[in-house]
Amino acid sequence: MPFMQSDLYTFGLLPLLIFCSRVADVSVGTIRIVFVSRGNKAIAPLLGFVEVLIWLLAIGNIMQNLGNPPAYLAFAGGFAMGNFVGLWIEQRLAVGLLAMRIITRTRASALVEALRERGFRVVSVKGHGNVGPVDVLYTIFPRACLRLIVAMVRERNPAAFYSIEEIKSVSDNVTLPVVPLAAARRRGFPGPLRVLRKGK
Repeated sequence: MPFMQSDLYTFGLLPLLIFCSRVADVSVGTIRIVFVSRGNKAIAPLLGFVEVLIWLLAIGNIMQNLGNPPAYLAFAGGFAMGNFVGLWIEQRLAVGLLAMRIITRTRASALVEALRERGFRVVSVKGHGNVGPVDVLYTIFPRACLRLIVAMVRERNPAAFYSIEEIKSVSDNVTLPVVPLAAARRRGFPGPLRVLRKGK
């Protein structure tokens, strides 16, 4: 086709297509790695298939246009942008479970009550730190709830120390309440929750 032999296609549209392809395949690859790390045997292979298919289309166009420097720049730029987009999508998906430990010198009864009212399971124990008695709280929740819980901790126990880590699975089902949409947006919460099934 005459258009595909033109400079507009060779140095304009083709690099743009290569750039978009790389953004897509690297983004999919980033998300695939997340699902692999969480042991998801259904979604990870499908994402891997899509990732490799898009990559083959992009590298095929590069090999057919070895004398096209803009295509090289588009390939590298798409890879860089794909990492950014993939991480952004992964954060928005907020898949997986988190464990949080909260240590506070002030009484944590109000925080415990607030968390349990929201439907979160909380274990509270008494401890002794370098500065005296402390309350230690343990809770496990979907990653999508992180902003909500951090906001609750800062509101009720602003001087508390807390640490957060990812966990792959839990031994039983965790059921969370449905959060009203308006409150969810104010708290940075992604919307109504569903029952999280036991990790495989």
